[in-house]
Amino acid sequence: MCGIVGYIGHREAYPIIIKGLKRLEYRGYDSAGVMLYDVETGIKLCKTKGKVSDLEAKAKEGFTSNGTIGIGHTRWATHGVPNDVNSHPHVSNSGELVIIHNGIIENYAPLKEELIKRGYTFKSDTDTEVLINLIEEVQKKEGIKLGKAVQIALNQVVGAYAIAVFDKKNPNEIVAARLGSPLAIGVGEGEYFIASDASPFIEYTSNAIYLEDGEMANIRLHKPLKVRKIKDDSLVDPYIQELQMNLEQIEKGGYDHFMLKEIYEQPSVIKDTYRGRLHANEGIVQMAGVEDNLEKFLNAKRILIVACGTSWHAGLVAEYIFEEFTRIPVEVEYASEFRYRNPIINKDDVVIAISQSGETADTMAAIKLAKENGAFVFGVCNVVGSSISRESHAGAYTHAGPEIGVASTKAFTTQITVLTMIALRLGKAKGTLSNTDFHGYLQELEIIPEKVAEALETNDRAKEIAATFKDAPNCLYLGRGYNFPVALEGALKLKEISYIHAEGYPAAEMKHGPIALIDEHMPVIVIAPKQGHYDKIVSNIQEIKSRSGKIIAVVTKGDTQVRELADYVIEIPETSDALSPLITTIPLQLLSYHIAVMRGCNVDQPRNLAKSVTVE
Repeated sequence: MCGIVGYIGHREAYPIIIKGLKRLEYRGYDSAGVMLYDVETGIKLCKTKGKVSDLEAKAKEGFTSNGTIGIGHTRWATHGVPNDVNSHPHVSNSGELVIIHNGIIENYAPLKEELIKRGYTFKSDTDTEVLINLIEEVQKKEGIKLGKAVQIALNQVVGAYAIAVFDKKNPNEIVAARLGSPLAIGVGEGEYFIASDASPFIEYTSNAIYLEDGEMANIRLHKPLKVRKIKDDSLVDPYIQELQMNLEQIEKGGYDHFMLKEIYEQPSVIKDTYRGRLHANEGIVQMAGVEDNLEKFLNAKRILIVACGTSWHAGLVAEYIFEEFTRIPVEVEYASEFRYRNPIINKDDVVIAISQSGETADTMAAIKLAKENGAFVFGVCNVVGSSISRESHAGAYTHAGPEIGVASTKAFTTQITVLTMIALRLGKAKGTLSNTDFHGYLQELEIIPEKVAEALETNDRAKEIAATFKDAPNCLYLGRGYNFPVALEGALKLKEISYIHAEGYPAAEMKHGPIALIDEHMPVIVIAPKQGHYDKIVSNIQEIKSRSGKIIAVVTKGDTQVRELADYVIEIPETSDALSPLITTIPLQLLSYHIAVMRGCNVDQPRNLAKSVTVE
């Protein structure tokens, strides 16, 4: 949920940390802080409510930014409101230990109560301040070094964390640890970098170690890195991997916002996602994670899809596709509800877990429950080396590249691409999809990037419509069949970035309640491509029209019937019904984007949201 950056080496730490925090600001942006250490001035702390730019401004007011070791943090509040005091880093009572923390310490209250009895005082409302004082108490009581004290303290806490801890008594070391929240260590020449992901240090080194759950690292200047298990203090041989990310991927590239850049990247990233997997001319779709476990898929009595947010919507699209192509029953579950309702999980179930970040806490918990019950777990995520990719039995990466905008766009379409390829492969293997249909879908999927590029040409039209409806207090999205989940996703995008209340509904359900909302002030976005339930959705549009609703219709090029009824029309290229969500979602993304910009909203960092939700 929060962003962590640390540096120890020969460079000035402050500019590295600030630049890194800006790149991680998608993870949390309600407060930010930095700690630097210099031999002459000791520990220097600067933190504030607000964004990293606010931290920079405050640091110019008397904060000496010298020092070659430091840690920084950008926060998404859990315990305690966003303010200067609750901002990280947090300092222990002695002033000697400093910590930054991503995650939640669930048993912080009894720990705090015990520490108060031992004479500790607390300035903030955070669970993090409890943790740093617990580490200090262990260190004092046992007379041990920082690394051992961290290990003992972490065995007393319940929850999730990624932490970096500094001790001014041993100023050439940072101790890092993780459980349930990601943490990467960049390994350079005589320097180390610590971050929630690799983006803060990509221009300095291409070598990274991703700590596994339950591991901690002693990162010391001019000494080899030591990684240990938190549970028993045993040594681990860390695996250094070469990063595939490049600096261009995490810059805006001339676009006003990351979200717009990522919307426009969709033709190329969809192609990247099926590259090497889909060979339409040869009639082949092949994915290693599926091929190696084909029998488990083919023998599945049921497929359970677990996800949250936009990934859940991709799962809903997949439900239609899997049942159509494979005739295997599919259930799509909110990961956040899955493990709390005592679900029925069988050994012959296949559980597909979908997550852009691969770190979503609720989805991780669902995976663990599924594995405990003997189900086969297949992960679909975007981030190489992420927790879900390691925790799953097998999986497939989307190749969307870094998605910085908090509102997910290209992750959605690449997830659908991966899930469609899986369904096509299983349908072919089971014989539930005819050879003609199989080859037809392969050929159509192969040219989808061109059609997405064509759909992006609706940008100007979306901008015109946005200008008309930017001040609407409510909005209704309607779709049928494969495009019902797209209606949900369109409504979510509008809610996330423009703060306009919006609801997505199956079009036929409108008359079972939502129709009461429709009047001349209610914009209704209707997804009405020629394929699918066209005649039925035309009837739904007529129902809206007769009640004076303002109709914005997404239609297939050349459509005349809906055009006559709608107030505004956005035309998209024709494609098959099953693949239409990859096209119909594009104008909805553009519409939400332009409305948010016109309302003066922070498109890339909408209020109260974070990109990677690593707490429950």
